[in-house]
Amino acid sequence: MPEQPFEHGGSAAEPSSGGDSSAMIAADENPALTPATPVTPSQGLARAAGVLAIGNLVSRVLGLLREIVIAALFGATGQVSAFRVAAQVPTLLYDFLVGGMLSAALVPVLSDYARRSRREFVQIVGALISLFVVVLTGLVIALEVAAPALAVLLAGGFRTSDPALLALTVQLIRWLAPVVWFLSLAGVLMAVLYALQRFTFPAVATAVFNLGIVVAAPLLAPVIGIFSLAVGLLFGSLAQLTLMFVDVRRADVAFTWGFDWRHPALRRILWLYLPIAAGLVVSLFQVGLDRRLASGTGEQSIAWMANATTLQQMPLGLISVAISLAALPRLSQFYAAGDDAAYRQTLGRGLRMLWMLILPAGIFLWLLGAPVTQLLFERGAFTAADTTQVARALNVYLLGMIFAAVDFPLNFAFYARFNTWLPALVGVVSVGVYVVVALTLVQPLGYLGLVWADTAKQAGHAAIMVLLLWRVVGRLRADTLRGFAAIALAGGVMAGVIYLVAPPLSSALPAGALGTLALVSLAGGAGIVVYAAILFAMRFPETQALAKITRIGRG
Repeated sequence: MPEQPFEHGGSAAEPSSGGDSSAMIAADENPALTPATPVTPSQGLARAAGVLAIGNLVSRVLGLLREIVIAALFGATGQVSAFRVAAQVPTLLYDFLVGGMLSAALVPVLSDYARRSRREFVQIVGALISLFVVVLTGLVIALEVAAPALAVLLAGGFRTSDPALLALTVQLIRWLAPVVWFLSLAGVLMAVLYALQRFTFPAVATAVFNLGIVVAAPLLAPVIGIFSLAVGLLFGSLAQLTLMFVDVRRADVAFTWGFDWRHPALRRILWLYLPIAAGLVVSLFQVGLDRRLASGTGEQSIAWMANATTLQQMPLGLISVAISLAALPRLSQFYAAGDDAAYRQTLGRGLRMLWMLILPAGIFLWLLGAPVTQLLFERGAFTAADTTQVARALNVYLLGMIFAAVDFPLNFAFYARFNTWLPALVGVVSVGVYVVVALTLVQPLGYLGLVWADTAKQAGHAAIMVLLLWRVVGRLRADTLRGFAAIALAGGVMAGVIYLVAPPLSSALPAGALGTLALVSLAGGAGIVVYAAILFAMRFPETQALAKITRIGRG
């Protein structure tokens, strides 16, 4: 799915280059063919996730570069907060129209038809695109008209702190309205490619998306100021859509325009999406409340939260989203075929692989968050005081990140079973948790109270989903639980190593960017090496699978 670039506490999605190795590309470009060499389910999942992860890695690096450019040019100012609010409008609408539908309805249903009938698959694609073109065109027009009301709804707190920021937010929303059209159509085409198990171009596209601001902002900022960021988003989203369209045509999906309203696939997609849409309405309320409360805690609060969110979203997009999206088509097909053993085996492997990768990322950022923030953002208009505030928010977000990472595959496990009602209901409950915690803590803690509320929401959602999965799917294999325990043990040792190594290194290294880089590299690197060594010594199967895929890619 398209990467969600300015999301607080979440996305896609942000929502992510495909792998350069011929082995990866061959597996990607021929999804319906039997591979020339046998691929085990573990290797197949690792390979598909590897393509998405490589693309996510490039995308996240470019996304981080995007945030560095924004911080250096504009700092963590009220103008940046206004841009964050405006940029979230197309993100929220994309989430509502396509983002939730993509994984919950589009990919499972399209995967089923891709397996059964190529002709009907192409017909469904044409009907979907025709429908979205009409709906999205009307929506862009409505956004241009409703921009003032949206600005008050999402950033009404600016009227107290700086009324000029509210007027700026209105202008930025109008500039960014067409992004909804580009992002949403790209999302539909991305679902088509995922259903065909073609992952390379979607991975490349989300990386290209981030280049828009990276290129446009330095060139245009001296001329049009903060509006250079809006131009960057427009060009990035258009480039993403173009790449998706090119790969759909390369897949020989020669769809035609037309409205086949009675096709059973469209009714099936709508039925699966209805509970997601209901849950997203509640989520939109939560995001709107969050923005409104944050704008009232100070003009810089939204900018600080956005920088912290960028750091914790990197491992989520690189690891959790990649593994979950790679597993979804397989889970859907195993469920449709009635192969419960393969379904549980794939889910268990995905969860172990995710936990193995997300835990060290969380530990790394928890113990080294302040120097990482300083290294990445503290330059130009971004000050040391901004670094302190971002690091404070990051430490709280990371607790929620662990829960959110596990939550992705749990949600997708239900989507693959064509069950969207339970995740949607859980989403409503978790938003209730957010509202209670946010309204309780925003007054005494300011913007940090909202960060704690988001973490509480993620924790509550993940806990309920685990219980539901146990009841609906049954217990996973014992090796999944043993794998979680082994990873937790290795993670504890890693944390101890960083905790012991970082203080003496910090005292011995010189001040400045080079010293900070050395601290992060040496302390974090020592912890990661120890963590990996422990898992390899245990002969952890997912480490072996990833190592094998890496060797294949190099070959």
